Amino acid sequence: MKTLKFLIEKEFKQMFRNPLIPRLIVMFPTMVLLVFPWAVSFEVKNIKIDVVDHGKSIYSKRLTDKVAASKYFILNDTPLDYQTAMLNMENGKTDMILEIPASFDKDIVKSQTSTVGVAVNSVNGTQGLLGSNYIMQIVNDFSSEIRGELINTLPPQSRATIMNMPRVDIVPQYKYNPELDYKNFMIPGFMVLLLTILCGILPAQNIVMEKENGTIQQINVTPISKINFILAKLIPYWAVGLVVMIISVTLAYVIYGLWPAGNVIAVLFSAIVFILSVSGLGIIISNYSETMQQASFLVMFFILILVLLGGMFTPVSGMPAWAQTIAAVNPFNYLTKTFRMLYLNGSTLADVSNNLFALGIIAVVLNGWAVFSYKKRG
Repeated sequence: MKTLKFLIEKEFKQMFRNPLIPRLIVMFPTMVLLVFPWAVSFEVKNIKIDVVDHGKSIYSKRLTDKVAASKYFILNDTPLDYQTAMLNMENGKTDMILEIPASFDKDIVKSQTSTVGVAVNSVNGTQGLLGSNYIMQIVNDFSSEIRGELINTLPPQSRATIMNMPRVDIVPQYKYNPELDYKNFMIPGFMVLLLTILCGILPAQNIVMEKENGTIQQINVTPISKINFILAKLIPYWAVGLVVMIISVTLAYVIYGLWPAGNVIAVLFSAIVFILSVSGLGIIISNYSETMQQASFLVMFFILILVLLGGMFTPVSGMPAWAQTIAAVNPFNYLTKTFRMLYLNGSTLADVSNNLFALGIIAVVLNGWAVFSYKKRG
């Protein structure tokens, strides 16, 4: 134990001898949580739209104004014909075209129905899908407004007949994230990303740095056991990971007012279990690398796999079977689900116990591998 204590002390001194690391521990989570939740979002806004209004009537102008007033659209132009609008789309000046027929007002008044045309640039599939959904919602809302106005102009008997016709209203109730704030969904994922980068990259570079400096040879000729050596390498980064997690939780509350709906202790405990697993992966990478270049390349390769197949941006259930198989052994996937459950659903430790159990197994396997893959060379 005394040997382990001295080794840990040596690792902490070596860590803080580099002035960049203490700054990184504080500044990195601050910058990530301050910038990324605003920049990385699947909520599509500022969609450029052209409205081709063939009728130039009262109702068609009202619909045009309603589209222009939406926070999702920017009215780019109101060309006289569809061909001009399509040319704008081909040149990248507009993303959508709303075409209103000349008989729009007449059809609404006489037959209480009309049609509009929507053309969408679907090169960006997400923008195309969401943009078409937004415009459909705006048109449906406009249709409801006009229907209410027209009913009020009818004679009382006809009005009563229409009002008594069957009608189904769907009223959505948004659970767990009622404001539909995408940042609340992404911030727990960014916390996992922080832990993955800091507790995965730094341990991976540690042993390789000693290999390049030649100090690893001095340690190899000592009677230090492999377990003590690996523990001494890991424990400082476990502490760093816990400090980063506390900073992240605090920043999420101070900046965004986001606090775990469950128990904050459960959040920190889950983070500790994850840190044990991802830091073990970093040591494994360093054991198989001879240079910093090799270690950096392998770290980035594995972190890309962990993040992109970890359910942070797209749900695992929507991935193909082979990707879901990888996600089943991906610690990033389990902690992302756990944090979102604890932050948004108000889950307890018992609710996330299956995820933590899987993380525990992964931690045992990776840290065991880290110990056995380290070769002492005298």
